[in-house]
Amino acid sequence: MTAVVWFRNDLRSLDHRALSAACAKHQNVRGLYLLSPKQLDEHIIAPIRRHYLRRALDELGRQLGDLGIVLDIIDGGHFADATKHLGNYCRDHQIDTVYAHREWLLDEIHRDAACIEAGVPLTLIDDSLLSPLEIATGDGGPYKVFTPFSRRCRTQLMANFPVCSRRPKAVADKIDNAPCPPFGQERDASAWPANQDDVLEQLRGFCAERAHDYREYRDIPDLDNTSRLSTALSLGLLSPRQCLARLQQECGDAIWDASSGAGTWLNELLWREFYRHVAYHFPRVVRGRAFQAYTEQIPWPNDAALFDAWREGRTGYPIVDAGMRQLRDTGWMHNRLRMITASFLCKDLHIDWRWGERHFMESLIDADFCSNNGGWQWAASTGTDAAPYFRIFNPTTQGKRFDPNGDFIKHYLPELQDLTPKAIHQPKEQGNYPAPVVDHQKVRQITLALFKNVRD
Repeated sequence: MTAVVWFRNDLRSLDHRALSAACAKHQNVRGLYLLSPKQLDEHIIAPIRRHYLRRALDELGRQLGDLGIVLDIIDGGHFADATKHLGNYCRDHQIDTVYAHREWLLDEIHRDAACIEAGVPLTLIDDSLLSPLEIATGDGGPYKVFTPFSRRCRTQLMANFPVCSRRPKAVADKIDNAPCPPFGQERDASAWPANQDDVLEQLRGFCAERAHDYREYRDIPDLDNTSRLSTALSLGLLSPRQCLARLQQECGDAIWDASSGAGTWLNELLWREFYRHVAYHFPRVVRGRAFQAYTEQIPWPNDAALFDAWREGRTGYPIVDAGMRQLRDTGWMHNRLRMITASFLCKDLHIDWRWGERHFMESLIDADFCSNNGGWQWAASTGTDAAPYFRIFNPTTQGKRFDPNGDFIKHYLPELQDLTPKAIHQPKEQGNYPAPVVDHQKVRQITLALFKNVRD
């Protein structure tokens, strides 16, 4: 009998629990990826992410080929058609078991339930670092605040440190899998490693060389002190367990201290887990609703011209514009700038956070629904652990603090190249560079009123 491993957002052969289970229990193993171009179009997935996905699938095909495993990439049409295509595939190849990692978003849960109901022999394996079913408050409910969640996670991880699974042994002679065909418009993503060995080297380099100083330098966008592993994690080229294991190997017990550099980076992994827990336990956020229900009543003005100015990096606030141009030019944005630009859109321009959430999803190479949604709702003060509505980033102050000499700004705003560090954060209109589109102090008062009126 033959088993198939249904790959989703887990495009790797190392530390892949479903693949390991299939190879341990079956002599004949195949791999399957259901490509859904219509779904990608519907979600406006960025051209740079499409290219990265195709490269990741080609690399997965190479890895599986070394194990003697065929990788079939099937055009599955739309996400909702998975049951039909998977059922047909099982019949055509006499599949007795389909192995896949459990997914926790609402549509994915419904899709897998529909497959099982239709008779697909689907075996779901939990691949989470920390399952949403395992972490609970003292009264058994889900966490709504990150800090106690992270403490609980640390306690559990210390007591039961996760073990990474090895790459399975080959089940047959080496084969050459066919490359993934192009799908839709693409933009070159070759600056981001899709080869598993390169991604692992990226992880090793960060943990050995920069994790110790991560807390001190992580917010400075002109320095290369972040891991930049969010892209690999977003498609599962790397697992959170691998990240944790390497971090512990390089930094030892410092990882359990949330105030250390390594512990601060572990927190970033835990934020990723936290937003998955929120999406599972509070599915309204998956349906485009605010976690804080009262904020649904905010009458966002949604000025389209201001949104375009933000999106195109011409708001007249240099740190905001530099961040938005980094996103435009590279398909990626430094995390501190994601917070600054998101806060500016919602609390200075008074535009619904969902507009920004969508733009990031359609632009980022590392677009991840849970993290993106959680981050936007945090910035807009509509989500869990939300910044209090009266905490409003001053974009000028943020620029002075995190890019004091304007080095990052000058890289993305060459029209400000000749300004001094003192002048660059509050430039007057400079040739093609515009004057500020809003007065921060004035719009801040409007923001306070918008929230106060729906809270009272």
